[in-house]
Amino acid sequence: MCGICGIVTDGPAPDLALVTEMMAQLYHRGPDGSGYVRDHQAILGHTRLAIIDATGGVQPLCNEDGTVWVTFNGEIFNYLELAAELRDCGHQFRTASDTEVIVHAWEEWGADAFNRFNGQWALGLWDRRKRQLVLSRDRLGVRPLYYHRTAHAIAFASEVKAIFADPAVPREFDPVGLDQIFTYWSTIAPRTPFAGIEQLPPGHLATYDSDGFRSRPYWQIEFPAKGHEPGQDLDDNAAGLRERLIEATRLRFERSDVPVGAYLSGGIDSSVTAAVIRNFTNVPLNTFSLRFAEAEFDEGGYQRLMAQRLGTHHQDIVVSARDIAEVFPDVVWHAESPILRAAPAPLFLLSKLVRQSGYKVVVTGEGADEVLGGYDLYREARVRDFWARDPKSARRGRAVELLYPWMARNPSQTPAFARGFFGMGLDPSDTAMSHRPRWNSTSALRTMLTADLRAELAARPLPDRAKAMPPTSASWDPLARAQWLEMTMLLPGYILASQGDRMLMANSVEGRFPFLDPNVVEFANALPARHKLFGLDEKFLLKYAFADLVPDEILIRPKQPYRAPDAASFFAAGSPDWLDDVLSPSALLAAGVFEPSKIAGLVEKARQRSGRFGNTDNMRVLAVLSTQLIHQQFLANNPARADREAPPEPLHIVDLVRREKEDR
Repeated sequence: MCGICGIVTDGPAPDLALVTEMMAQLYHRGPDGSGYVRDHQAILGHTRLAIIDATGGVQPLCNEDGTVWVTFNGEIFNYLELAAELRDCGHQFRTASDTEVIVHAWEEWGADAFNRFNGQWALGLWDRRKRQLVLSRDRLGVRPLYYHRTAHAIAFASEVKAIFADPAVPREFDPVGLDQIFTYWSTIAPRTPFAGIEQLPPGHLATYDSDGFRSRPYWQIEFPAKGHEPGQDLDDNAAGLRERLIEATRLRFERSDVPVGAYLSGGIDSSVTAAVIRNFTNVPLNTFSLRFAEAEFDEGGYQRLMAQRLGTHHQDIVVSARDIAEVFPDVVWHAESPILRAAPAPLFLLSKLVRQSGYKVVVTGEGADEVLGGYDLYREARVRDFWARDPKSARRGRAVELLYPWMARNPSQTPAFARGFFGMGLDPSDTAMSHRPRWNSTSALRTMLTADLRAELAARPLPDRAKAMPPTSASWDPLARAQWLEMTMLLPGYILASQGDRMLMANSVEGRFPFLDPNVVEFANALPARHKLFGLDEKFLLKYAFADLVPDEILIRPKQPYRAPDAASFFAAGSPDWLDDVLSPSALLAAGVFEPSKIAGLVEKARQRSGRFGNTDNMRVLAVLSTQLIHQQFLANNPARADREAPPEPLHIVDLVRREKEDR
């Protein structure tokens, strides 16, 4: 894993000092070294976290004749196979790194190269022959890639703070980006929370040259028509999933020149990946777990059970509500987005434990819920679809009482409220019916906005996300439509960003995700819905395929989604020092997002209840705190932090401008 950045212009030469400062902002992503390459039109910068070929894989890196250069963040897990194929085509390699495969693959296959990669990446490639910048991001958005365009230049980087190193870049919220977060939990690429800064959507390729900027998908999520899935046999599908997931996990654990650890949450996903590592590789297994001081959130018993069963060297960290409050400003600094849950904060602390234990890489179970039908939202959608076929049926309506059994106040305890909430908008023809309750609930955040901002958003309402689905989606199973929404919205915009890449890379740790292997994803997408969600039994095929490797106590346990104390973290045990500062009337007025009088009422309510809130008020508190911190850290002040470790001078410098002068 690394940090990448660069500037390409069609006017004056890029500013080397600016790119050097951009690299400094990304030092946490790559503390093992840095470098840049520049010519008259482009500068590519890089900060390196050395994982593969620590000696030879320094970046930026080029092809044989120096006409193609790349700065690359990520891993290409099938690089050995691709390198062998490219050697057969006549390409010569100078390193043993996966990065070098990229420049030769671009020479040989052009844009088709990206569909050959099995990996997770964001990259900037400068083709000096065509005078063309190429930006690419992996299929599902594991790695981030942002850019800012002007009339004569483009700047790109792994994180927004690097782009803000340029004082000429506007520092303003994007109202539409905020509206997306306050409805969908995340922005939808190419939007970001910041005006003038865009992100490359997952699965996309962009080019910038004399013809301007162009972006297009090289891969898209697809599902077969309902009833026309290619495989219908349960045992065959279980064998197919098992084979692909074992290979995906093996690739991510074995292809590294540094030790790789594994997260162990206590659920089925990480238990499967850890069990595969133990049973199908010959490398030592070190596991790391996140525990909570509050029993409501803690899964320590299941974690210990699995660690003991596998005989791993196991470490954990116990996080309290106070811990979350103390690190929250750092969490927001790295997330670079308003967030509606405190859940990223414990993951930030867990990755710190991993790094302190001497590990740079961890394998996690992220993505299993999206790909294999594991979310309670999918169960909810199944119940609502069942009810929607006869909305007047009291018997069908009672099915909502089966939902969310892990909640203290679950629907079975408040049946009338549950039927009222889940019974809204029952329309089988609505391709986004699965997500309407979440979106409607989240959009209650808008009531806290200033009158001016509400008026602005009312004048340009968000397009219906259902209309963004492929034309074929009308023929999909309802579960497939719900999966498409999760995999294109929450997964890249929140799960892999705010909870994944950012919380790992904040402590210079790379995450690897076997469930997001393209072979696993495409196989799972083609499965019949009943093999993923059997009745209301989530991830049915995963449990069936790996029943011999995971204890029954974990296989049959009620699903407990990852959660952390939210508003209570900031009010139950005394407020953190920074709280009053970001919530002051002057700070709220300066940010211009929330109505101060409404926030004063929310804060008073939180203090009286020690932050013990329902879902909506929890989201309100986290939205306000994180948005105000974003304004303070990025918009009101220069994002360069005085407390950061000063990065060393770049070690790997390729100055093509100087070479040309010397050659003359």
